[in-house]
This record gives sequence, C-alpha cells and structure tokens, in this order.
Amino acid sequence: MDEQLGKKVGKAAREARARLGLTQAEIAATVGMNSMVYSRVERGKMVPSATMLCKLSMALRVTTDELLGLARPDTEARREAQKEPPALRRLVTLARELDEEKQEALVAMARALSR
Repeated sequence: MDEQLGKKVGKAAREARARLGLTQAEIAATVGMNSMVYSRVERGKMVPSATMLCKLSMALRVTTDELLGLARPDTEARREAQKEPPALRRLVTLARELDEEKQEALVAMARALSR
C-alpha cells in the first residue's frame, strides 16, 4: 500500500465526514463497510478499492479527486455547507439513503413537528 496515498485519503475522508457532522459508523453503514475497516481508512492504514472510493465520495459529498488528493476542495461550496447546523447536515445525509416511501414519511413527520 502507498502510505502517502492512504494518509491523503484518510485525512480527506475525516475532514469531509466532520463537515457533515456524521460519525464513522454512520458513513460506514451508508457505504456498506464495517466501521472498524472505515476507521482504518481514516487513519490512513488502508486505501479503499476503486468501487468503495466512489461510494465514499458520494456519501461524503466530495469528489474522488479530492479524496485522492488530486484536487482541492471547493471552498465556496464547503463554506455554504458549513452554514447549515450539523444536525441538519446529518439529517439530510441520512435521508438520502432512504427509499422514497421512507422519505415521504420523514417529510410528514417533519411537517408535524414544525406545527
């Protein structure tokens, strides 16, 4: 394994996850990875496969180039995302993983709570 690449991927993943306000376990579950394995990715001890890298980029809302250290993060988009409260970012990320029926139920629940 390329240690430098592992460290780059790990740092980028950790920073992206922190911006979203999610736990390692939540990201791991979203991409179908064991949480202990995901922890190794963030610590730079493991480089994910190409397929998993794509899944991580979608879950973490960054490009694969950003995860690989080939591109800098879009700072304007990051600033906008950070204006949202962490709980809202977390809710949106988790809601994206729900099927349409469950998303509708979540919308109904949110409407009831906002009254």
